[in-house]
Amino acid sequence: MSGIGRAARPAVVPRSPAEAGVSADDDGPAAPFKHQSYGLCPAGRIGPNAIIQTAEALRLLRGDAAARSVFATAGLEAYLTAPPADMVDEAEVIRLHRALRAALDEDSARAASIKAGQLTAAYLLAYRIPPAAQRLLRLLPARLASHALSRAISAHAWTFAGTGRFTARPGKPTIYDIGQCPLCRGQRADHALCDFYAATFATLFAELVHPHARAREISCQATGASACRFEIDW
Repeated sequence: MSGIGRAARPAVVPRSPAEAGVSADDDGPAAPFKHQSYGLCPAGRIGPNAIIQTAEALRLLRGDAAARSVFATAGLEAYLTAPPADMVDEAEVIRLHRALRAALDEDSARAASIKAGQLTAAYLLAYRIPPAAQRLLRLLPARLASHALSRAISAHAWTFAGTGRFTARPGKPTIYDIGQCPLCRGQRADHALCDFYAATFATLFAELVHPHARAREISCQATGASACRFEIDW
């Protein structure tokens, strides 16, 4: 499977809620960084970018009609005119990504997922990761930067994995696992399905750790693996 690498920053700021993946009044505690699984959001909530940036990616790549078709299939068409401004039920994200694969051919669905992940990372870089922290990460050697970025991702994993379980093993390569991954939960396929996550990780690492960073999903629960595993290398 080919990896996902750096993408050009969007010409327009990606559509977004007031906060990316975290509600304005619920920042959540930062968990201590360990190389082990984290129990994530018990309520099964996921940041709104998983929906907002998927809509934007579909509009950019396929047009408004395709976006309406996918969101209608998922029963989420109302979000196209009133995007969510807070955490959403992970069941909605699960339905949206199933609908994406049902309504589009494989290549188009994958392209939309990748673009949505890139837009999500661009939003995080523009609004959620402080500029001073970004400058520091870029000054660090890549191995140290991968540890620092993985610490931040682990602390906020509850915002993108819902009731899934996230494990981080930073280094070269960096390995992330998501057990009970919401993007492919209950799905069966002969190839990995979680391009949204891979593209988000690839874009963040390319901007903050090493310009040649690439990410690929090396195992996926949809193919029978015990967890979705992402390898980020440079």
